[in-house]
Amino acid sequence: MNAIEFILAGMLAAATPFLLAALGEMVAERAGVLNLGVEGLMAFGAVLAFIIVYQGGGHLLGFVVAGLGSAVLSLLFAFVTLGFRANQVAAGLAIGILGQGLSALFGKTYESLTVRGLPKLALPGLSELPVVGGLFVQDIVVWISLVATLALWGIFAYTKLGLIVRAVGENPKAAHAIGYSVISVRVLAIAFGGAMAGFAGAYASVVYTPLWADGMIAGRGWIAIALVVFGTWLTGRIFLGACLFGAVSLMGLAAQATGLDVPSQLLSSLPYLVTIIVLGIISADRRLLKLNGVASLGEPFER
Repeated sequence: MNAIEFILAGMLAAATPFLLAALGEMVAERAGVLNLGVEGLMAFGAVLAFIIVYQGGGHLLGFVVAGLGSAVLSLLFAFVTLGFRANQVAAGLAIGILGQGLSALFGKTYESLTVRGLPKLALPGLSELPVVGGLFVQDIVVWISLVATLALWGIFAYTKLGLIVRAVGENPKAAHAIGYSVISVRVLAIAFGGAMAGFAGAYASVVYTPLWADGMIAGRGWIAIALVVFGTWLTGRIFLGACLFGAVSLMGLAAQATGLDVPSQLLSSLPYLVTIIVLGIISADRRLLKLNGVASLGEPFER
């Protein structure tokens, strides 16, 4: 397997934690809520899933517990920001720190332990194609995440539910005036974002790298938040961005495998360097941000 085949084969799996967390954050931001606690929510979900799987509960139960746990933690953020109209940036950072602290506490006795991952599922015919065949050999969670991406795209593009969420994010007072509960919609959006972050963390700890280590999320939550801006709050662009960052995260391993004499520290920093560069490029296009941005993002709602 050459470097290109290696990157293509692992790109979707590497992109899945970014994609799941970014999709959840996109829904929350579409509803007008900026949650910067994604990193901590992912870490909390990761440790819950690992504990469940290590104790013999199975991957499905691990994902369910991770999603529920992170959703409950995100509801604490909703209670503070929507109930008391606290600053969303400060509250999100606090929830992120809390989630990382809880993950370190709960995972202390499981440090460096491993669990069994999930088997790969190949699509007949496509998986045998030269060069790109590895793209079609993935675990079940990757395939589910692709279906979830399509489902969210369809919801926001064609359904009344998607229109309501967008209306609450764009003009909450107008949405309230025509009878929609802005607070309820935002609470559900925040809980959904928390659950997706929990799923992303669970995938990272029990499937992608099935072991527990404190700090194993390693900035993926922050990249997921950046992905929402990179994708200008559009599902398809967020998916492409996740694939880009997934491929970039594998380039370091591919470079080392080919014997390229580049410091490992530089290679491991590639995803973060790409994040900075891409955000700079996107932020320079004011027209694009204004066209697809959320008008009331981060603003508290008052009846």
